[in-house]
Amino acid sequence: MSQALTQADIKKYNLRIWKILIGGMLLFALFIVLIGFGVFGPLPSFRDIEHPKSNQATEIMSEDGKVLGTYFVQNRSNVTYPQISPNVINALISTEDTRFKEHSGIDFTRTFTILFYNLVGKKQGGSTITQQLALNLFSEEGRQKNFFKRLMQKFQEWVIAVKLERNYTKEEIITMYLNTVDFGNQAFGIKSAARVYFNTTPDQLTVPQAATLVGLQKGITRYSPTRNPERSIVRRNTVMSMMVKANLLTQQEYDAQKEKPLDLKFNAATVNDGIAPYFRTVLKNDIKKIFQDRSILKADGTPYDLDRDGLRVVTTLNYDMQVYAEEAQKEYMKILQQQFTNSWKGKDPFKDKALQIEQGIKRSDRYKALQQEGKSEAEIKEDFNTPTRLSIFTWKGDIDTLMKPIDSVKYYKMLLRNAMMVMDPQTGFVKAWVGGINFQHFKYDQVKMGTRQVGSTAKPFTYAVAIDNGYSPCYTVMNEPVTIDVPGGKPWTPKSGGTLPGAITLQKALAYSQNYIAAYLMKQVGPTAVSALAKKMGITSDVPAYPSISLGSFDASVYDMVGAYSVFANKGIWTEPTYILRIEDKNGIVLYDKRPSVHPALNEEVAYVMTRMLRGVVLNGTASRLSYKYGIKTPVGGKTGTTQNNSDGWFMGITPQLVGGVWTGCEDRAFHFISTREGEGGNTALPIFAGFLKRVYANPKLKIRKDDFDVPKNVSIVYDCNQYQQQEQSKTELDQKLGF
Repeated sequence: MSQALTQADIKKYNLRIWKILIGGMLLFALFIVLIGFGVFGPLPSFRDIEHPKSNQATEIMSEDGKVLGTYFVQNRSNVTYPQISPNVINALISTEDTRFKEHSGIDFTRTFTILFYNLVGKKQGGSTITQQLALNLFSEEGRQKNFFKRLMQKFQEWVIAVKLERNYTKEEIITMYLNTVDFGNQAFGIKSAARVYFNTTPDQLTVPQAATLVGLQKGITRYSPTRNPERSIVRRNTVMSMMVKANLLTQQEYDAQKEKPLDLKFNAATVNDGIAPYFRTVLKNDIKKIFQDRSILKADGTPYDLDRDGLRVVTTLNYDMQVYAEEAQKEYMKILQQQFTNSWKGKDPFKDKALQIEQGIKRSDRYKALQQEGKSEAEIKEDFNTPTRLSIFTWKGDIDTLMKPIDSVKYYKMLLRNAMMVMDPQTGFVKAWVGGINFQHFKYDQVKMGTRQVGSTAKPFTYAVAIDNGYSPCYTVMNEPVTIDVPGGKPWTPKSGGTLPGAITLQKALAYSQNYIAAYLMKQVGPTAVSALAKKMGITSDVPAYPSISLGSFDASVYDMVGAYSVFANKGIWTEPTYILRIEDKNGIVLYDKRPSVHPALNEEVAYVMTRMLRGVVLNGTASRLSYKYGIKTPVGGKTGTTQNNSDGWFMGITPQLVGGVWTGCEDRAFHFISTREGEGGNTALPIFAGFLKRVYANPKLKIRKDDFDVPKNVSIVYDCNQYQQQEQSKTELDQKLGF
C-alpha cells in the first residue's frame, strides 16, 4: 500500500517537475518573444538589420584610385569578403567560433559548455561571432558591466543574432564583423588594422599577422603589439595553435612561424594621416556646404555625417603629383629657411615690430586658453614671459625645448610659409595642393583661403590687354618714369622702373619685369580694362581699377592665380579650377558630381602670344634659372613676382598640360628678406615649381608631354621681333616714298 502511494507520489512529483520545466520553457520562450518585440528595450528594426549602423570613415580618393586620407570618428573603412585573406578568416573562426559555419547564430552546445566552465571557476566567453557582431552593431553603450543588465543584453544579442543569420550569408556576417571590430590604436575594422599595424592590405595579411590581429580580441590593451609585444607574441602563437587544432594550419607551418618576431610597421591613425591635409580640410568644408545648399540628405531625411557615414569622395588630385609637390616644398624650404635666418644674423628683426608680436600673442591658442581660464592681462603677460616646455616645429623635426612662449611667437614670426597648387588648364582639374608647410602646427590653408599681394605676376594681365589692343611684343618703348593721372586722387608714378635703360621691346620688358613699361601700357589701355580682364580670368578677390594694379598691388589667392594663368595655356578659355569629381554614399550611389564652369576670357591669338612672352621670361628673363640652374629645357612659360620689401615671393609656371603657382612669405608681411636677390620670387618660389616639374617629367606613367603650346591657325600678331623689325623698316621706307 505504502509502496503504491510512493509510486503515485513519484508520478505526481514527475508531473509537477515536467510542468515546471515546460512552464519555464514556455515562460522563457515568451520572454524571448517579448524581447523580440522590444518590451525590455528597443531592438533594431528590419530596416536596421538590412542597413546596420556603424561609424565608418569617409575616404578621400585621388583620381587614380588611391586613398589620400580619411575623415573619421572611428578609423573604419569597409572591405568585401574577397578582399580579406583566408588567414584572417581561419584565425578568427579557430579562436572565436569553431562551429560558426554550422550554427544559426547561437551555439547552444558551446553556450552550456561555457556555462559549466564558468560554474567551476574557469571564466570563458560564449558569444558566437554573430552575437559579437550584434553587440558591435546595435549596442551603442557596449558590453554592460552590471550582471543583470549584461544578462538582458545577452538575450537581446541572441534575438539580433538570429535575425542577422536570417538576413545575411555566413560570408557577409564574418565580413561585417571584421569591418566593425576594434583593434586598438584607432584602428576599427580589418582594413584599418592591417594598415596601422603592418602597413598592408587585408588580403595580404600573413598567418602570423592575422593571428596577431585576431589575438587582440582577447584584450586590446593586454595583448597590444605596441604596448605589450611579448604578450602579443604569446597570444599570436596561441591563436596559431588553435588553428592547428581546427585543422586550418599544419603543425609544420606553426613550427615555422611561432619563432618569428612581430615585424610591426606601426603607423598610428589620426585624421591628419595621409597626404594633402590642407586640401582635405578645405574639401570637407566645401562638401558640407554643397550638401547644405543642395539639400543632399540621407534616406531618413537627416544630414550626412562625413565622420561616420562612410562616403567616398573621388577628387581630381593625382597621388604621385601630390607627393611630388609636398616633396619639392620640403626639399627647398629647408634650404630657403636657412638662407632667411642667415640673412638676419647680427640684426634685430623685431625692431619696431612690437605691434606684430602683440597681435601674434593674442592670436595664439595659448592666449585664448588663458583668457578662458579667467586670467588677467598681467597674468597672461607673466605666463608668456615664463619659460615652459614647448614642442617647436623645425625643418629637422619637432623639438621639445624649454622656452618662453613669447619667444615661440617671435620664432614663428620668422618662419617662412609656402603654398603651391597645380592644375590641368584644359580640364580645370587640380592635380596637387600644398596649403602650408606643416598641417599639424599651422592649420591655415594658403592656397584658397588666404590671399597675398601678387606683385609682378599681375603684369601679364596688363600686357594681355595691350596685345589685344594691337600692341606687338616687339613694340619698342623708352624705359623711363611714367605718371598716370588718377581721377579724384594724386597722380601715380612707379617708385622704381628696372635696370634696363633706353628703349626696349615689350617682350624684353616683361622678361625682366620692368615696372615703367608696365605703367606705360597701363596708361595706354586704362585700369578699368585690366581689372575687367583679371576678373574675367577668375580673380575673385577685389581688383580695384587703379593704375597700380599693373604692378600687382592687389591681393589674390594661389588658387585664383593658377586659374587665371590657365587661360594663357588653354587658348584663352578659363576653366574653373575643380577638385571634386563625385561623392558617393557607402553603397556606391552617386550623391553629387561636378563639371567645371567654362567661358572664353581672352582671344585665342592673344593667349598664344602671351605664352610666347612668358616663354621669354624663362628663356632670357627673371625665371631663366629654371633652365640654367634646374635644367628644365622643355617649353615652359612663367612669371616671377616680388612684392614691396620682399614680403611675398611668387612664381607662376605654365606648360601645355600643367599650370602651377607657388607663393612664399612669412605669416606677417612685416617680416621679410632684407635683400631682393634672396627675397625675389625667382629664389623663394621658382625652385619649388622646378623641383615638382622635374619629378613629374621623370615619371613616364603620368604622360606629361614635353612639346610646345599649340599654334592657332591664323596668327596676325607678329611676335618674332626680327620679322617685326623688317616689317617696321619696310613701312618706314614706304612712308618715305609716299612723302609722309
